Amino acid sequence: MDSKPTVLVAEKLGEAGLKLLKEFANVDCSYNLSPEELCTKISLCDALVVRSGTKVTREIFESSGGRLKVVGRAGVGIDNVDLAAATEHGCLVVNAPTANTVAAAEHGIALLTAMARNVAQADASIKAGKWLRNKYVGVSLVGKTLAVMGFGKVGSEVARRAKGLGMHVIAHDPYAAADRARAIGVELVSFDEALASADFISLHMPLTPATKKILNDETFAKMKKGVRIVNVARGGVIDEEALVRALDAGIVAQAALDVFTEEPPPQDSKLIQHENVTATPHLGASTTEAQEGVAIEVAEAVVGALKGELSATAVNAPMVPAEVLTELKPFVVLAEKLGRLAVQLVAGGSGVKSVKVKYGSARAPDDLDTRLLRAMITKGMIEPISSVFINLVNADFTAKQRGLQISEERILLDGSPESPIEFIQVQIANVESKFASAISDSGEIRVEGRVKDGVPHLTKVGSFEVDVSLEGSIILCSQVDQPGMIGKVGSVLGEENVNVSFMSVGRIAPRKQAVMAIGVDEQPSKDSLKKIGEIPAIQEFVFLGL
Repeated sequence: MDSKPTVLVAEKLGEAGLKLLKEFANVDCSYNLSPEELCTKISLCDALVVRSGTKVTREIFESSGGRLKVVGRAGVGIDNVDLAAATEHGCLVVNAPTANTVAAAEHGIALLTAMARNVAQADASIKAGKWLRNKYVGVSLVGKTLAVMGFGKVGSEVARRAKGLGMHVIAHDPYAAADRARAIGVELVSFDEALASADFISLHMPLTPATKKILNDETFAKMKKGVRIVNVARGGVIDEEALVRALDAGIVAQAALDVFTEEPPPQDSKLIQHENVTATPHLGASTTEAQEGVAIEVAEAVVGALKGELSATAVNAPMVPAEVLTELKPFVVLAEKLGRLAVQLVAGGSGVKSVKVKYGSARAPDDLDTRLLRAMITKGMIEPISSVFINLVNADFTAKQRGLQISEERILLDGSPESPIEFIQVQIANVESKFASAISDSGEIRVEGRVKDGVPHLTKVGSFEVDVSLEGSIILCSQVDQPGMIGKVGSVLGEENVNVSFMSVGRIAPRKQAVMAIGVDEQPSKDSLKKIGEIPAIQEFVFLGL
């Protein structure tokens, strides 16, 4: 029998990628398979390579009989792969996240320049027999301010090219390293500052719950009148109805869009038909070179996985021994939520570079593997504003790629080693905080948590001891300690029918500085949060979503 593994390529792949696969494996190129045909074939295959057109469902993993070891997605998005089923069946899923970078950046610049000079509209008019030189007077890019929203791989490449066009470039990204931005000649600023300063805005953020419709009526109102917007990221980051209103009102002078909430968009879309909108059909990655690059990148990842190597482009978690997972399960939840809390306390414009994690445990170091916990802290910090799926395989690589240094320290405690961990503490150094009381005596943002009766609790913020269950969301208030504060805040929330699950006050001394942590089941309205902030004894507050 042939000892080579078998790779099924279910959608067209660039020749360079096929060549790499054929050097290592038997390659079966079978395109346009029905779901039934794919289920029949898959039991004879060790790897499957797809693009976006093939749905890799739970039935396919079940039909493989355990033989399928890796699924390669030739591209970035993995919406068409059932990740949970893949993980359950011990199958690694890898993608090709970097090969499209230059193509997407180039398309962003193409839309930027075409929009500034009305290229699409002028082309359409001249083909209609018109000669409208006066109507299509454009604007110059030299000296204009471009705000790059999302300073990752594509965003930074757009910034480089815009600098070459003579533009002043600023960027907003909570994870961008300031020194990397400075090396390109880019200034990192807060989200609101980017909106208020920009003549042009180029979007390069993933679509996550935090970024969905991040450009909306409220944010358009903060922009400079006559701003121009480019989107080659994801359609859902813009509220399209709000964009039409902003265009009609003249707040947004023009928009150039490659991506849409619904693709293809409806033919009668007011946005597409708007005379000040330039639109392309999701062409960001559509260059010959990018398609070949994707083919090579996914082929290398698939071959590496078949060799048993850990892939940096893995997007699902590897199988974890059941006994380890059972013991660490509540601490895994605690670790992720502490990561989410800590990063939300960082003020906009502060680049997160250095994170320190402390574990208090009575166990010997060789009896406590913290890799999974470190990965979950990384997941909590990065995943809410990133399209990357963080797991044990790729956590360290992803953190390093974003300039995020995560160090660990173990504090050996006296007592019974029955529980693996007594507490987890997350510190972020050299950043400003949107909640000053979260800064510890030694100058870093600090949050600490414990597991109590199987439930993760926040037990310290900065230097203040609190005790609040990490369920729902949390409001932190810094206040002068005095009678009636709990009642005043509770009344504001009660008026809006927001259920309070926990309330805890940590203080330095009676009638001195205190921090109140309030667990809520629902997110209060902006008006309610404003009322809390207006209570005289409250000095600052912050809402933290979990």
